[in-house]
Amino acid sequence: MQQGGRAVSEPDFSEGAAYVRGRFVPLAEAAVPLTDWGFSRSDVVYDVVHVYRGGFFRLADHLDRFHRAMAARQLAPAESREQMEAVLHRCVALTGLDDAYVSMMTLRGRPRVRGSRRPADCDNHFMAYAAPWIDVIPPEVQARGAHLMIASNPRIPDASVDPTVKNFQWADLTTSVLEAHTNHYDTSVLCDAEGFVTEGPGFNVFIVQDGRIVTPDRGSLQGITRRSVLEICAELGIEAAIAPVTREMLENADEVFAATTAGGVMPVARVGTASGVRILGNDRPGPISALLREEYWKRHEAGWHMTPVRRELAELPVPV
Repeated sequence: MQQGGRAVSEPDFSEGAAYVRGRFVPLAEAAVPLTDWGFSRSDVVYDVVHVYRGGFFRLADHLDRFHRAMAARQLAPAESREQMEAVLHRCVALTGLDDAYVSMMTLRGRPRVRGSRRPADCDNHFMAYAAPWIDVIPPEVQARGAHLMIASNPRIPDASVDPTVKNFQWADLTTSVLEAHTNHYDTSVLCDAEGFVTEGPGFNVFIVQDGRIVTPDRGSLQGITRRSVLEICAELGIEAAIAPVTREMLENADEVFAATTAGGVMPVARVGTASGVRILGNDRPGPISALLREEYWKRHEAGWHMTPVRRELAELPVPV
């Protein structure tokens, strides 16, 4: 490529492509200023959608949730929904990936008036990126069943930070992960101050008791994968509900599994605390968890809720 009479190397998008302030750049080059409130105050909403074998899974649902989150936080970037969708397609198309982790976010930005402390004075902006597929819980851990620790710290109350608005406030979640790893667990789940189960760091949790599935009704994101699991259960005739789940119910469940965009249905084999552990079944994924995991990916293979990536967008000139 020529620019100003000199040769310019083509951008390398193989490790990810990002959209920043109207430009597409390699993911490693994407950045925000230190003074952006998205960085300094975690004043961001985001969503994540995955691409599987060349198709976005439930893209419209993720965009719906993202726009509800922006409205809840009074964020209004310049891009329309249609433009955002086109950006996501192009990020994936530039990478050439068939399986990808795709994130969209809107940041509060920097105040247009120097020194202002008013959120309304900030220049909201939209960013996105596509990167090679990742799993919240590694595939080999999913295969043997994750070891899940019930954190000692409580989840931040819903009245303080709305968990249905996907955001970068992860302090309580990160604290729980640090505790889990210190105690040699794979990941964690948090209860609220009243002892009701909420969610894990980046995933919804489900319990199975006497063939019935329950997922928490509080302290949790309204997960797209959670919705998918409930739809599959309805079609398979498995009783499932969104309802209160106590810590005792989690500790005594027949089976436990997690669900998220970055990993799908992920079985759990052990549940414990710093003082003890309960091994579920035969220390392997339970039969209902394994069935739902298999069914989830089988439906992906059949094109369930899939939107093909618009590869032609990769051929457009890349702004520099």
